[in-house]
Amino acid sequence: MATQAKQRLLATAEELFYAEGIRAVGVDRLLQESGVGRASFYRHFTSKDDLVVAVLEGRDRRWLDWLRESVDSKAPDPADRPLAVFDALSERFARKDFRGCAFINTMVEVADPTAAAHQAADRHKRRVIDYLTELLTAAGRSDAPELAAEFALLVDGAIVTSVREASPAAAHRARAIATRLLASN
Repeated sequence: MATQAKQRLLATAEELFYAEGIRAVGVDRLLQESGVGRASFYRHFTSKDDLVVAVLEGRDRRWLDWLRESVDSKAPDPADRPLAVFDALSERFARKDFRGCAFINTMVEVADPTAAAHQAADRHKRRVIDYLTELLTAAGRSDAPELAAEFALLVDGAIVTSVREASPAAAHRARAIATRLLASN
């Protein structure tokens, strides 16, 4: 069970890393904002890198749970769920605090593919592809793995475009492209 100090560190780090970037936020700032002492920090995490990985792992679980729940609520019929992913993303993109994908942002900031944070972000992206594969398989697609990789590309492209445009419209365009992919395959 996580201590209150650890929970405060994780929550503060997640908020600051997402809003400002991993490199922009130092340990001293995390300690100040969370109200946790240095000794307590190092009792829970051997380094800032360990904290980054813990933040990403927690966000991975919560984000995928959110996506599953959102897609299921928007599309009771499994045949409609692959496209409902883009409807869920559109709602996410419309939030005032939306700053892109924490995992894409991490891979950009921590470009070394052998770094633990980069690998944690990559695992998340692979889990998204696995989820898309599940949705497409349940929708009766025999080409689900290949199509899931294409949908993931649309998801990531929509995320980055929505940040650039400061609009959820990219999710709607990605949905239209996904609709054409489903019709052509």
